Amino acid sequence: MTRNIVISGGGTGIGRAAAHAFAAAGDRVLLLGRRAQALEKAGVAGALTYAADLSEPGQVRGVARFVAEELGTVDVLVHSAGGAGHLEPPAGSEDPLDQVAHRWTVNFRQNTLTAVLLTEALKHRLAEPGGRVLFVSSIAAYRGSGTGAYAAAKAGLHPYAHDLARELGPHGVTVNVVAPGYIEDTEFFGDTMDEARRARLVAGTSTGRAGIPGDVAETLHWLASPAAGHITSQVIQVNGGAERGH
Repeated sequence: MTRNIVISGGGTGIGRAAAHAFAAAGDRVLLLGRRAQALEKAGVAGALTYAADLSEPGQVRGVARFVAEELGTVDVLVHSAGGAGHLEPPAGSEDPLDQVAHRWTVNFRQNTLTAVLLTEALKHRLAEPGGRVLFVSSIAAYRGSGTGAYAAAKAGLHPYAHDLARELGPHGVTVNVVAPGYIEDTEFFGDTMDEARRARLVAGTSTGRAGIPGDVAETLHWLASPAAGHITSQVIQVNGGAERGH
């Protein structure tokens, strides 16, 4: 049976890999993201695309209308939009507090608010029973991210997911979080990665390698399957043993 899959951040990295995994299984996929060109270049067979800034309520309402018209029911909602702000314009001020406010606001909007607004706009369309909501968090939620802004924004998804699981569980909908470690072949790090840093991150794993988007995509695909129907309100880490969590 063909399912309807909605994936934010679907044009690149983990979101794109997840989209390919679902499409390969015969599902119908809707890719969401801010850059229409990236969505079109994702190369996901048969995918619908809709460009929107998911941190803006008005644009999320547009997504909700599009979903109602094109899909109706959402079987799986995957939140992979986000980032640490490396690709965003700078604060535009040299004042340290202005820079802190800018960094934290950007991270909250990209990682937390996008997921919450999209979920609240679409949760009444989730399949009952059998619907799935999946959030992509980060290893940073457990160990920090240098400035704390990105880590805090990702960590904020965890209690929201737990509350949502309680709310939607009686309707047969599960809600889970996947927290990746270091994943290569994404735009996440911008130009901030160098060989020394990469070596440190790989050395922290038990598997001796960096993760790839497919590692996370396959975990998301499994959590969306009937085999994971009794798994909800969990944080699944995909990090090669770099972090055990708590």
